Amino acid sequence: MSENLRNETRDRTEEEREEDTEETLRCPECGGHLETDTEHGETVCSDCGLVVESDEIDRGPEWRAFDSREKDEKSRVGAPTTEMMHDKGLSTNIGWQDKDAYGRSLSSRQREKMQRLRTWNERFRTRDSKERNLKQALGEIDRMASALGLPENVRETASVIYRRALDEDLLPGRSIEGVATASLYAAARQAGTPRSLDEIDNVSRVEKDEIARTYRYVVRELKLEIQPADPESYVPRFASDLDLSDEAEMRARQLLQTAKDRGVHSGKSPVGLAAAAVYAAALLTNEKVTQNEVSKVANISEVTIRNRYHELLEAEEDIAMP
Repeated sequence: MSENLRNETRDRTEEEREEDTEETLRCPECGGHLETDTEHGETVCSDCGLVVESDEIDRGPEWRAFDSREKDEKSRVGAPTTEMMHDKGLSTNIGWQDKDAYGRSLSSRQREKMQRLRTWNERFRTRDSKERNLKQALGEIDRMASALGLPENVRETASVIYRRALDEDLLPGRSIEGVATASLYAAARQAGTPRSLDEIDNVSRVEKDEIARTYRYVVRELKLEIQPADPESYVPRFASDLDLSDEAEMRARQLLQTAKDRGVHSGKSPVGLAAAAVYAAALLTNEKVTQNEVSKVANISEVTIRNRYHELLEAEEDIAMP
């Protein structure tokens, strides 16, 4: 009997709660449907217009956004996680300014205390040798990417590649800088913004041979899918550095496309072909560019430009001939 009584009491309580909820959603005057006006902070009857509640608390953000990008930029939830930091950006960081919340300078005693806190905070951010390794490598990747002008997505990809290499124990016998450089080189090619091995070598702290050897090893062990570099992917950067017009850039792409159709690109360096196409396109559009200027931008010799330049023009002439 007691069990049945408890069930009946619970059923009555649920029915009363449902009735109370329905009453709160109905207008006390006409029984109409209530709607919330978030702009004015009011609850209004949609039938008779009675303002049931006003001055409601707005629990939304204090800003407006007109698209998803603007909304993400104005979000107050803190910085997003990133693969470019060893702790993915989740740890705290004590600022270097010796000022309090009101902008007042700290006393000498407080400055010493804050410096000790910064030191211990930095020590606690890296718990073991693996995290210290990762911190050094990701810093190296960020430094080289900045020097090469690579976008953030390439840095993120390079950080993921390095993390995979570390997790799969590929580092023994190889330097941290070497694997970091190889990861950045692979990420740039995957993203379609390749840099030549010579350009990578100029900003790296390891030798060119070690970069190439480590790159092949990382790609093979991690089974990375990397397509051969397309000469056309170098053209926009070369044309921009030489201040060439859009017409010259388009003409360079046409020359490279013709070379592909004729099979001239096979076995040739994509950087050399791109540089030669840019030089040839500049001449065809009557823009003054010397072979020396192109060689400095592309970081290749003038001899390579001359050889590839003649091959591209010959391929163009063969297509034009009836």
